[in-house]
Amino acid sequence: MTCNGCRNSVEQKLSQVNGVSNASVNLEKEEAVIQMDHHIDTATFQKALPEKYTISEKNEDKNVFASNDNNAFVKAEQEESKLQQLKPLLIILGYIAIATVLLNYQRENWDGAMLDFMGLFFIVFSFFKILDLKGFPESFRMYDPLAKVLPAYGWIYPFIETALGLMFLMRFEIPVALIATLIILGITTIGVTKILLDKKSIQCACLGTALKLPMTEATFIENAIMIVMAVVMLFKYIN
Repeated sequence: MTCNGCRNSVEQKLSQVNGVSNASVNLEKEEAVIQMDHHIDTATFQKALPEKYTISEKNEDKNVFASNDNNAFVKAEQEESKLQQLKPLLIILGYIAIATVLLNYQRENWDGAMLDFMGLFFIVFSFFKILDLKGFPESFRMYDPLAKVLPAYGWIYPFIETALGLMFLMRFEIPVALIATLIILGITTIGVTKILLDKKSIQCACLGTALKLPMTEATFIENAIMIVMAVVMLFKYIN
């Protein structure tokens, strides 16, 4: 494997094998860690992959003396690691919030603050998606219902976000931008919710593939905040 697109393709093929709950590929080590509901032989995985890839089982020594305390420690370490992985997302949202305050703190009316936040949100997040236009569509279609049906949607999605961001910041056709936001984020949130309910561990493509973020409740909350803002602003424009 030579790029994030290859990695995402392999992860998708492995995840689609019946009985696989999660598949994560390390691009540098060219290794895949697969979580299975039941044992699946390597021949089954080989059939799921394109011919240019070869998969074999890696034998590792297991610690037969592992205790419950050790297992608890490992679980705590994994949870901390997930929080560390989410750090870039939290920092970016923090910067967007600070920028929104700086843009509005001298204004008498803060009605435009939500529009500024939404505009900056879309611009920043689309930037990270555009960094890897080859890898993003593959990751995005793993959970977005529309991208699964129409692969081309994954390719144009970053540019839709850019357009929406500019519309909010320039105050251009705001009702149209709000309705479009509700539609695209509503569709994505349905897919995110299904992944979370199925307890599948996949990569979140909200910041593209440049930053490998896990799909967690934070993704749902992030979308929900934007949806609530869009609904509030839409009611204001209608009334």
